[in-house]
Amino acid sequence: MHRITLLGKPGCHLCDDAREVVARVAGELGVPWEEVSIDSSEELREKYWEMIPVTLIDGVQHDFWRVDEGRLRAALTS
Repeated sequence: MHRITLLGKPGCHLCDDAREVVARVAGELGVPWEEVSIDSSEELREKYWEMIPVTLIDGVQHDFWRVDEGRLRAALTS
């Protein structure tokens, strides 16, 4: 079973859009997901500051800036 992590931060409109896509796809496929703020860790902030939102699948970076629903769905069903 896969797991999605969405990295973002409060007040990020792209993160809001990404959250909607991730929640929809994860819900339809029964895949667990979590959202983590890059503000929770200096390491996350330094690594991902200019890339948010960032989508990880099983801890591996999958997308950044925008979540492509078809690409996410394909990665989770392969």
